[in-house]
Amino acid sequence: MIFTATMSPMTHIVKGANTPVPTGPLRVAVCRRKVPGTPVVDVSALLLDATGKVRGDADLVFHNQPAHPSGAVRHLGTGDGVDQLAEWLELDLPRVEPAVQRVLVAASCDDGTFGAVPGLALQAVAGDGTIVAHYDVTDAAGETAFVLGEFYRRNGEWKFRAVGQGWESGLAGLATDFGIVVAQEPVPVAVPVPVAAPPAPAPMAYAAVSKAEAPAHVPHMSVPAAQPLGTDFRPHTQSGRGNGVVSVDVPLPPGPVIVEARVRGDEWLLVETLNRRNKDEDTVFNTTLRDFHGRALVQPPRDRPLRMKVNYDGDWTITVLPLSAARPLGAQTINGRGPDVIAYTGTMADVKVRFDGGADRDEWFVLNCHEAEHFDDLDEHEMLCNETGKLKQTVPVPDGPLLLVVEHGDGNWELTAKPLPVRDPSAGRQTGAYEGRGDKTITLLNPHPGRPALVQYDFPGAKADYSLEVKLVDEYGDEDEWLTGRQRGTRGTAVLFADGRAEQSVRVKCAGDWTLRLLPEEQAPLLSGPTEGRGSAVLRYQGPPTLMTVTRTSRGNDEHLSAWSLNHPYGKSAMIADTLGRRRPTLGPVWVDPGGTCFVTVRAAEDTKWRLEPAPISAAPVLGARTPGGWYGVVRHTGPEAELVVVGTAMIHVFELDENLFPHRKLTASSGPYRISNSILHVRCLGEWTLELRP
Repeated sequence: MIFTATMSPMTHIVKGANTPVPTGPLRVAVCRRKVPGTPVVDVSALLLDATGKVRGDADLVFHNQPAHPSGAVRHLGTGDGVDQLAEWLELDLPRVEPAVQRVLVAASCDDGTFGAVPGLALQAVAGDGTIVAHYDVTDAAGETAFVLGEFYRRNGEWKFRAVGQGWESGLAGLATDFGIVVAQEPVPVAVPVPVAAPPAPAPMAYAAVSKAEAPAHVPHMSVPAAQPLGTDFRPHTQSGRGNGVVSVDVPLPPGPVIVEARVRGDEWLLVETLNRRNKDEDTVFNTTLRDFHGRALVQPPRDRPLRMKVNYDGDWTITVLPLSAARPLGAQTINGRGPDVIAYTGTMADVKVRFDGGADRDEWFVLNCHEAEHFDDLDEHEMLCNETGKLKQTVPVPDGPLLLVVEHGDGNWELTAKPLPVRDPSAGRQTGAYEGRGDKTITLLNPHPGRPALVQYDFPGAKADYSLEVKLVDEYGDEDEWLTGRQRGTRGTAVLFADGRAEQSVRVKCAGDWTLRLLPEEQAPLLSGPTEGRGSAVLRYQGPPTLMTVTRTSRGNDEHLSAWSLNHPYGKSAMIADTLGRRRPTLGPVWVDPGGTCFVTVRAAEDTKWRLEPAPISAAPVLGARTPGGWYGVVRHTGPEAELVVVGTAMIHVFELDENLFPHRKLTASSGPYRISNSILHVRCLGEWTLELRP
């Protein structure tokens, strides 16, 4: 069987690069050229949690343990082609458990080194045969174990990163770094049942084969009890007087470490990491606090020792510590002075922060939050405080484990955590009211499948801006924007299940409490004449296609207000009008699908007042030879066929409407002229416009 694949040049990536991959089933091949005497390559997958460690024996998938209990990862065996070999894995990304943040693709060769493996490459193939990632390993040398790449979560999506990191200590050394304990004595294992390999992507077609035999023994691997943060190691301490260099020659596990400094006196202390060229890179400490004792978070380089330069006139001591040495923040208030690293492993909480401002009451205080899933990138963190002078505020933190890092704070400070009550949003399955706090992905159940429903939403304490958003998530993990604080405010009503589907997954992004309450569509008021309201709302419309005047009646500045027509059962939505922050009445079309249900939805912040008034088609002005206008509006052409030229001073689109007032043809100022006859046109522009009609 020949497997045809397509590939874009963008799927070829180099070491260290990353690329998005579809959130669906993938097949991953670790390929090599078929050359006599080439070392045998064994492929495995490691499922890592937010701390970068496996959770148990089952999180290692290889030929002797070919399937993960979740079914998300499987080892499929070897494919043998004319001139190539491939070891195959199957990843079903939607089935990867939420606790798993990364899936590493690793390999080992017991009878040689990877420098002797020709044509070593990794290729990931989507279900439709498209190659979504290809990485050629070009710098392998004396390594006997290799992490070729990793699939990892980022902002609700999956990406692949080409890692290309090797170990000369073999699979045992690699496994140890990711939380697996390797026993010294061998234990017998059974010969695995042959697994047929899948066909490989073109231009390689592989016949299905299995391993001829299992190795006589494999190391016994088990996983110690999980640590809340990081991997323990023996602390490294170095002392000196005056300027000096600290070099940590002992191996450090992947991820960040804590660097602790102690000095005597009140001289200026400056500690900086050194780069590959032995030059200054990042500042670790920069302080004049007397008898300073502080801690900082540092990411050691993976391919060389951690080195730091110390500038100080007196005695100093530098210690490199594991993350488990971080001071725990529990039920009691903790106090500190200067930079520090604090571990929080509890549930979502509010943290009270106090800072005395330092000796001159004008020192700089910075508090950062590093979540465990981003420990591999210390630049990806949330800044909770960034102030000068005396400070007293409360900041929210998500579920742990995480690190709170006082990056600047040459003065006395204290932190107190107050965990928030845990809410279960799934309770809404029985009541129709889904409640939660913070960022969550939940599935809403349609109370009347086949029909639309209303959603009353409330985000108390949130801001009416883009920091508040709710997105619709489909079965492939793709997201569509549905609700933002900027467009719809922090409370109001919207339509869901417009196409009648039975359930809908939504991803909520909100720092505080929230409620999504499902209501029957009949609770939407009937729009039969002039109607006034406030904020986001939904109205039912049962008349024929019509025009509608939309007016903002509140007097605030830059208040967003737009109106849309949405029709069931097809779920299509078309804009009626957008006031663009203006208070002038705006005329727009209400699309009505024959035989369906039409809703008019208003999008506005909760304090924005508005007025809707149906208008006849004759309310739209008739086009002349030259018709000027501005912003949104509706015009008609009632004469014979003519050519239309669209002229706009700002972004402009003109839509020709069908008999149901649905926009079916788009006209723009960048092309034309357009031939029209007996047409109703909907103009959408960010400024003034002119329509020119030519016989």
